[in-house]
Amino acid sequence: MKMNVKAIASWAITAVVLSACTAVPDSPGLEYTPDMYRSAAIEPYVDYGQIKERVNPELAMKMSAKVPPFGTIPYYGTDSAEVAIRLPFPYLPNVAFKQTHDLRGFDFSADDTYLLAAGYSNNPYTLTEQNADKIFADGKKLFNANCAQCHGEKGDGKGPMSVSGIFSGVPDYADKKDLSNGQIFYSIYYGKGAMGSHASILNKKEIWTLIHYIRKFQDANYGKFGEAAVVADSATVATAEKK
Repeated sequence: MKMNVKAIASWAITAVVLSACTAVPDSPGLEYTPDMYRSAAIEPYVDYGQIKERVNPELAMKMSAKVPPFGTIPYYGTDSAEVAIRLPFPYLPNVAFKQTHDLRGFDFSADDTYLLAAGYSNNPYTLTEQNADKIFADGKKLFNANCAQCHGEKGDGKGPMSVSGIFSGVPDYADKKDLSNGQIFYSIYYGKGAMGSHASILNKKEIWTLIHYIRKFQDANYGKFGEAAVVADSATVATAEKK
């Protein structure tokens, strides 16, 4: 009886294994969880030539993750304040950045645009008493996710990457109070020194949010309102009267 059970089990396993085979060389055969191998959804780097079990040889090796055509303008709605936050930065990257920071898909300028950005003090994402908490909370998340590894969670330039010696010369934001909002935006968007461009990682609203958060490292009173408020930049912060 035991021999019969073993024989039946062996034949059953053999039958299952053989049923998974196919004469088509490109077929994976029978799969237990096919969606784990070929997602039904479009993935960032999927081969359009084969999605799930649908094969389209004409689209083979054409990836789904592509940059928009040069000059494409995203639609941000009809709120003028929101649109203003996302308008193009008025200064182009210096032409040298094409080589030093591998910038692609940008127009360039022969001028020292970083120096010109020193005169740009405006932050279009206006800080108010009503939105300050949200801006600083969002800024903290963005900073810890994208900047703290080099700049440190306190903005003192003592992040894990710089402390380990992998990178050097990371500044302490407290010593950079003279930088204009335009220069900080320029550095994040296009890159500066050993730091690469974050244009593909952060949108303009996120960068302006980060700039507000960075200002907190430079001035503990930045973004506070009421009688004790000390407004660091009247062009950036909308003051609120105490009711």
